[in-house]
Amino acid sequence: MSRPLKIMLVAAEASGDALGAGLAKALKARLGDDVTFVGVGGPRMAAEGVDSPFDIAELSILGWVEGLRAYGKVKRRVEQTAALAAREKPDAVVLIDSWGFTVRVAKAIRAAQPHIPLIKYVGPQVWASRPGRARTLAGAVDHLLALYAFDAPWFEREGLATTVVGSSALHVDMGGADGAAFRARHGVAANAPLLLVLPGSRPSEVRRMTPVYEATVRTLKAGLPDLEVAVVAAGTVADDVSGRVSAWPMRVHLVREDEKYDAMKAATAALATSGTVSTELALAGAPMVIAYRIDGLSYALMKRLVTARHITLFNIAADQRIAPEFIQGDADPPTLAQAVGRLLRDPQAAAEQARRQTEALNLMGRGGADPSQLAADAVLRVVADKARA
Repeated sequence: MSRPLKIMLVAAEASGDALGAGLAKALKARLGDDVTFVGVGGPRMAAEGVDSPFDIAELSILGWVEGLRAYGKVKRRVEQTAALAAREKPDAVVLIDSWGFTVRVAKAIRAAQPHIPLIKYVGPQVWASRPGRARTLAGAVDHLLALYAFDAPWFEREGLATTVVGSSALHVDMGGADGAAFRARHGVAANAPLLLVLPGSRPSEVRRMTPVYEATVRTLKAGLPDLEVAVVAAGTVADDVSGRVSAWPMRVHLVREDEKYDAMKAATAALATSGTVSTELALAGAPMVIAYRIDGLSYALMKRLVTARHITLFNIAADQRIAPEFIQGDADPPTLAQAVGRLLRDPQAAAEQARRQTEALNLMGRGGADPSQLAADAVLRVVADKARA
């Protein structure tokens, strides 16, 4: 009797942890006890049987400068992850998002164990900046699982086999989300304006954006005294967010991960750090303002390389600034308060933006097959092809 298939999953931040958990669940649904998992991940992957040797929160690094400062730590974790692969001898390794970390892991595993098939789940955004990374990835892994159709040509031109699986964020089921129940639980009146603040899922994002959002909320509250404010504390940074928000000089409803979608449905408007949550907010019908800051030197370097006109995915898909975006110095409290205040005060403008956000999701591929199932199919195909080779 042959041994169970062993798949190694490697994720280094909250969004990758969610993708890895979805993939593990899909593989277990297909194979049952005939698949086991090892790897690196967070709490969601742990719930699916991936026992991580270290806390991935320390790898949530943003920007070139922070990356340089953390180089020694990242290098040690890369070595530790490659050693895990050498010890466990998986049938395939799936490296999820987190370009800087996972491409180093891919190269380390390839150097030590060239026979193990390597699969990258989510490619670098080469359509936005540094297109040369497509060639780098093609030389480091065997297959790419891409989220969007517009990703594929960039990598296929470099000879990297690519399967478009779609984005899990487009398949979030909002059918059970209950905005009225959220308001009732938190004592928010049905007709009260409710601002949902989403500081981000990386420690560096929380550290930079939370003070900006606090000042923004102060400004908004001065003009809208009845404004209710809720703040999402994402899984890996929940304690950090809770501690920071507890010091805000106004009542704040802290949103647990398991009620995040209820809060999105309940929100009159949202103020969010750029990321996957923008797609989820659009699915919930919440009009939003997007903000983002990184350290100054990293931004100066990035600005020279970025070619994309937008940073929010549905804005990119539509090639229109549907949701306002404010980056770096433009993401200041007065500017953000003005943009958010417009959505809070003008129901017609808010409804129109929400409608356009929803339309743009169709351009991103909403309504396709389940991404985790497609990713599982692709992983099994790669393993089978390698076994036949």
